Amino acid sequence: MRVLIVEDSDSICRMMEALISARGYSVRSASNGARGIEEALSFKPHVVLLDINLPGSYDGIQVCEKLRADDTTRDVPIIMVSAMTDEEIKRRASDAGATAYYEKPFSPLSLLKEIERLAKASGASSSA
Repeated sequence: MRVLIVEDSDSICRMMEALISARGYSVRSASNGARGIEEALSFKPHVVLLDINLPGSYDGIQVCEKLRADDTTRDVPIIMVSAMTDEEIKRRASDAGATAYYEKPFSPLSLLKEIERLAKASGASSSA
């Protein structure tokens, strides 16, 4: 299974990479929205972990909208991971096409189970 992490915090990104790669999954990461879109189109992930507050020209909501607008990434599960907890941002994430929303700090094991559940539901295999 291929997982793309779009996260600007190095420590959070490294933690998620270690967690996911320990399961034997292929992981790539991007630290801004524009790079995240490029990686999603070339890497063709089975699941995307996407922060909302990203530096550069696209925030996570805009990245989600762009991925939903592209035929190759339209159906890829997108898990928003953010420190933002207000209902308005959660609604915006849902409206943009997010599949799930996790608040930071999050349980790494819960996130991993969600990744595996969404990948299985979307028909992704458990191998890289």
